[in-house]
Amino acid sequence: MSVAVVTLGCARNEVDSEELAGRLEADGFVLVADPGDADTVVVNTCGFVEAAKKDSVDTLLEAADLKEQGRTQAVVAVGCLAERYGKDLAESLPEADAVLGFDDYPDIAARLRSIVAGEAHQAHTPSDRRRLLPISPVDRDASAISVPGHGDLAEIGVGAPATGPRAVRRRLDAGPMAPLKLASGCDRRCSFCAIPSFRGSFVSRRPSDVLQEAQWLATQGVRELFLVSENSTSYGKDLGDLRLLETLLPELAGIDGIARVRVSYLQPAETRPGLVEAIASTPGVVPYFDLSFQHASATVLRRMRRFGDPESFLGLLEQIRGLAPEAGVRSNVIVGFPGETEDDLQVLCDFLEAARMDVTGVFGYSDEDGTEAATYDGKLDDDEVRARTEHVTALVEELNAQRAEERVGETVTVLVESAEDGVAEGRAAHQGPEVDGTTRLEDAGAVTVGHLVTATVVATDGVDLVARADVPQQEGARA
Repeated sequence: MSVAVVTLGCARNEVDSEELAGRLEADGFVLVADPGDADTVVVNTCGFVEAAKKDSVDTLLEAADLKEQGRTQAVVAVGCLAERYGKDLAESLPEADAVLGFDDYPDIAARLRSIVAGEAHQAHTPSDRRRLLPISPVDRDASAISVPGHGDLAEIGVGAPATGPRAVRRRLDAGPMAPLKLASGCDRRCSFCAIPSFRGSFVSRRPSDVLQEAQWLATQGVRELFLVSENSTSYGKDLGDLRLLETLLPELAGIDGIARVRVSYLQPAETRPGLVEAIASTPGVVPYFDLSFQHASATVLRRMRRFGDPESFLGLLEQIRGLAPEAGVRSNVIVGFPGETEDDLQVLCDFLEAARMDVTGVFGYSDEDGTEAATYDGKLDDDEVRARTEHVTALVEELNAQRAEERVGETVTVLVESAEDGVAEGRAAHQGPEVDGTTRLEDAGAVTVGHLVTATVVATDGVDLVARADVPQQEGARA
């Protein structure tokens, strides 16, 4: 039986999809890339914001249309939207043959077979995952599963003990970058965010599991590890060592074949000096800081149940740039939060001008089901939220373009992600995957995907860079 896994949402979902694909392949399913060629289509949905929810529903409906063409027999929803809404989603979307929650993941192959056989699946009634047993990012019984052609980690020569977990992940993207999950869930209680309610409390993966998976990814041609979680600054706190990430980074960067390691999603209020130093100065770890500021007004941040103010945030950026002047910095901000005054908005704009970040994502506030902020008074009307969002978006587009122009003349190291007909494109160290822009290489020569190329920035196009390539680095070079 063939299956296609369609992934929506963030890099954490990409890892989940590859773990599901690994389980399915291990249990006899044939993975195909095109949903039109599949007996079963699994859509890994996103439940984060309204636009993502709509995209997930539209994708499920498109997949359901394939059933009318004869080959596809079942369409199944998994992921955050499925977990968050469960039975309600199943009732409102009968085009999907089943809605599966996170607890169905260990038995995903059996679930799909029963669904294709026509057995009815009772979707779960959503519960607050924080009140349930935490979801482990990787099952502790993973040693019972192996993926055909992949085998035990020890058997493929990466030094894992024979009794250790086997590779349950199946790569769905052959590119030179791969997300690697540090943890799952979140213990913070930001008033606007529903993620903890459907992703659960924060659970760190054991360092040995992270390292073994990183070693396995290196054997699959991965050059860059993109460390993902809901809050990477919390890694290790539930294992008794809040500084665990600082000790893990050099070990990850030292793995044969791994050229660079990138950390995502840092909580500014928890970003300690030792972690800044580790990211800024560890060989093989790129000086890249994905800092979730969300706002700059102390008043708004308190209503968000977050901490900080312009002075502390700018102090953190000063510390970062004191160690790594060319560090990449990105963030997200929410505009139009309940109670946000024009003065608060000006504080945010002044901060953005002073911060000189490479990329800033701007989101207009909207109520999310089950969040504290949805109950707040002082809400702005939709037109005002839209106007403020457009104002801040225009500002950051100008500021981010200016920051890119400041990089003209810099020497950058680019990980090539596409190369065809003499045109090569990739990402410099300050550019995270998908959301931070790219670098187009001039005079790249015969470089191939996965090459690290040193180049000089000669021009910009918004946040994107144009660089003139020097001699490609050796395969084992570090960023």
